[in-house]
Amino acid sequence: MATRTSPAPRGQHQTRSKGASAVAGSPRSKGPAKPPAGSSAKGAGRAPAKTRQGPVTPAPRDEDQLALPLRAVRAVWMGTARVVGSGVRTFGHDVNPDRELRRDGSGFFLLLLALAVAAVEWWALSGTAADVVHAAAGGTFGWMALLVPFMLGLGAVRLFRYPERHRANNRIAIGQLVILFAGSGIAHLVGGRPGLSDGLDALWRAGGVVGFLVAGPLSSILTPWPVGVLLAAAIFLGLLIVTATPFRHIPARLRTLYEHLMGQDPDAAAARRDDGHDQSYLYETHGATAKPEPKRRKRLFGKDKPDTSANDHDQHDDGYVGDEAFERAVIEDEERRAREAESAVRPGVRRPTRQELAAEELKRSQGIGTPDRAPEREPEGATEAIDIVPAAKALIVPSTPVQPQVPPTPIPQRTEQLQLAGDVAYTLPPSDYLPAGTPPKERSEANDAVVAALTHTMDQFNVDAKVTGFSRGPTVTRYEIELAPGTKVERVTALSKNISYAVASSDVRILSPIPGKSAIGIEIPNTDRETVSLGDVLRSGNARKTDHPMVMGVGKDVEGGFVVANLAKMPHLLVAGATGAGKSSFVNSMITSILMRSTPDEVRMVMVDPKRVELTAYEGVPHLITPIITSPKKAAEALQWVVREMDTRYDDLANYGYKHIDDFNKAVRNGKVVPPEGSKRVVRPYPYLLVIVDELADLMMVAPRDVEDSIVRITQLARAAGIHLVLATQRPSVDVVTGLIKANVPSRMAFATSSVTDSRVVLDQPGAEKLIGQGDALFLPMGASKPMRVQGAWVTESEIHRVVEHVKGQLQAIYREDVAVDAPKKQIDDDIGDDLEVLLQATELVVTTQFGSTSMLQRKLRVGFAKAGRLMDLLESRGVVGPSEGSKARDVLVKPDDLAPVLAAMRGDEPSVPVQPQSQAPIDLVADDLASRAQAVDYYDGADASGSDDDGESTDAWNLTGR
Repeated sequence: MATRTSPAPRGQHQTRSKGASAVAGSPRSKGPAKPPAGSSAKGAGRAPAKTRQGPVTPAPRDEDQLALPLRAVRAVWMGTARVVGSGVRTFGHDVNPDRELRRDGSGFFLLLLALAVAAVEWWALSGTAADVVHAAAGGTFGWMALLVPFMLGLGAVRLFRYPERHRANNRIAIGQLVILFAGSGIAHLVGGRPGLSDGLDALWRAGGVVGFLVAGPLSSILTPWPVGVLLAAAIFLGLLIVTATPFRHIPARLRTLYEHLMGQDPDAAAARRDDGHDQSYLYETHGATAKPEPKRRKRLFGKDKPDTSANDHDQHDDGYVGDEAFERAVIEDEERRAREAESAVRPGVRRPTRQELAAEELKRSQGIGTPDRAPEREPEGATEAIDIVPAAKALIVPSTPVQPQVPPTPIPQRTEQLQLAGDVAYTLPPSDYLPAGTPPKERSEANDAVVAALTHTMDQFNVDAKVTGFSRGPTVTRYEIELAPGTKVERVTALSKNISYAVASSDVRILSPIPGKSAIGIEIPNTDRETVSLGDVLRSGNARKTDHPMVMGVGKDVEGGFVVANLAKMPHLLVAGATGAGKSSFVNSMITSILMRSTPDEVRMVMVDPKRVELTAYEGVPHLITPIITSPKKAAEALQWVVREMDTRYDDLANYGYKHIDDFNKAVRNGKVVPPEGSKRVVRPYPYLLVIVDELADLMMVAPRDVEDSIVRITQLARAAGIHLVLATQRPSVDVVTGLIKANVPSRMAFATSSVTDSRVVLDQPGAEKLIGQGDALFLPMGASKPMRVQGAWVTESEIHRVVEHVKGQLQAIYREDVAVDAPKKQIDDDIGDDLEVLLQATELVVTTQFGSTSMLQRKLRVGFAKAGRLMDLLESRGVVGPSEGSKARDVLVKPDDLAPVLAAMRGDEPSVPVQPQSQAPIDLVADDLASRAQAVDYYDGADASGSDDDGESTDAWNLTGR
């Protein structure tokens, strides 16, 4: 009679069957087998399921099924391999891979094999076993058997230290095989190219069987030299594969190897900059008391911590820092915000306290209370105004339909403009590099609630007006309010604070009236902002209407329409806003638009980036006419070069009789502009020149007069020459954006400012201080009376890098060497130090007045006695004044006519020439006059040369006088 058992679950039945079969097939097993190595701790701690037949026995491991001698041999082998592997891993920087990933047995086998081949091929070990090893190694690779121990040893070390790096280990093995095969082929050529008819011994003495198979067929077709060159190239390729060196990185790797062999430390060289600023604290080698890296990593949850250095990932696989559109500094509790949104209480109703909320939460967690909710009754404290709001919500206000999102179709290519000078084909970046953004919304429940709140506020204050519609934009929504006849506009504008209170927003902006409409506009920020993608703007109908290369995508306006502007018609733009308002994002969108729509022959750019990190991504694009300028002094020189370029273009326009650069370029393309006879000049069309200054304040601090003069001259005249200027600053004060700059820059883009004063500086009117930031801006193009509110287009750092890499792959940048010329460094003496300016003033004062007095320097220069005495000592050492003579004033040794070279020598403009002090001895003017006259001829009247006559008496007049 069969025994009836209780039904078991499917999983237990399968386990029991498997265990039973394992036990039946394993007579040597005398107990329950150990759990598998991969089983979890939780499963291991669970008791085995019992049935009437007995306990369930798990399947034994494969190593337990081996015979005892084999298990002993395996234990000895793995124990020795682990000891050797631990020793290898301790050399160099310590590594400790996971125990499950280690391959010590395979590494130990390769190490023994390398020792065996080395003993035979290097040390000429003899014997039967040695003959077998030599037949295997030398017969296969010939002479290249000498390198086999190196390669096997390298493979063993890799398996000991880095077993988890499968791709790197496979790459190194492939590279070694390429080197081994190519080397055997070269050995076959050098060994006389023996054939099979010559015997195996001849093959072994050359390149072995592998060398014969590699070089034999090739040498029968070609001569030995070309085959040798091909095999040498294969060896070089194998070295590149082993070292993971691309062709473009070969010079850098060679330089690093040279510096390493010469004992140079690249980190130490980079730690100190050219200006002497020590930055060694930024490097790991700084400090002698730095803690060494621990030999062993701490165990984590019972396992070794994995080696994170094995992950060879690109640092930008997860995107860039600037990919996030709207960044927030405050980390908020999203769950709390969701609960508050769900349990929102209308105004005028009592809010529950924290204790009451905690009690309700405790009741819900323990299931206390009826599952069905009781019907809500009107809470206490409700006022009459609460009954009015639901009635207002029933009023449906029409919304302005938003423009449908443009499908991501490619931008039409302008084939007639893509042929560059020199027959170079150039393709614009594809439009899919800029993906589409989120689809726009036409209305939401928040809009209906705001309409109800506005209507209630108007009724509460007895203002005869109503909300007739609204236009939802990506950032703000503009609600249109129409007044009844006889109602003043001021009655609505005076309620700005009440409206802010009603809609619970402090960023409310009132337009009275809306440009082009007989209505008052109230702009209220959306609770759910939308991101405006630059790709959507460039694919819009407004951008497709024109092929002008200077068209840029601005963003979306309040009504949801795309805003596209032509930089050539602005013609200059001032961009200002506080930090984090979106100014840099706008500059990136502008530059990316130019790169997406124009070729280097159409638009060239000069970028000035004093902050040195904002425009770094565009370094090397072919549109640049000079490398990105980061020094404010060089930026001033670059602006002066732009002025000279403008004058050159105007000379051509005047000579050939054209008024604008577009007409001149069209005439050049049509062949109507012909240079004069005998001229070697080739007339080409002038590209548009776009000058972008990312931070104007830094330039105005270094060289305010030069920068302002250059900017004013460019903005006054450069429109017809095709030169356009974009000035960006985060400090729109009157000392940065001066009156002359504002008068000549007609287009303005104001992002959120910190005060109404800054808004007046940029826009000449308030409004920018009420913007909500992060791309929200007021755009005032040339000719517009009122600024338009736009949400700036957003382009991520990943999109920028994709566009830049495509552009740089098309053409290399060709820079002009005369844009920012390095000024020669001035050699200033060390003893002058920081007192050069006051020393020049003192020199000019002393030489012009011809009075050298310490007290005079104190009074005139307003310095102390010690400073004046030091200045006088410096003047004495330079030969300007004489030594001290007590309380008397010093003698001035330099005349006013010699002042210029003395000042130049002090500034270091030319080699310092010491001024020779003038002699203080009295000058005999009579002696100088007599010496300059012609000497009279001596008259001979019979006297000899000694002054005596024939009688021997002297006839000298001095003797006659008796003196």
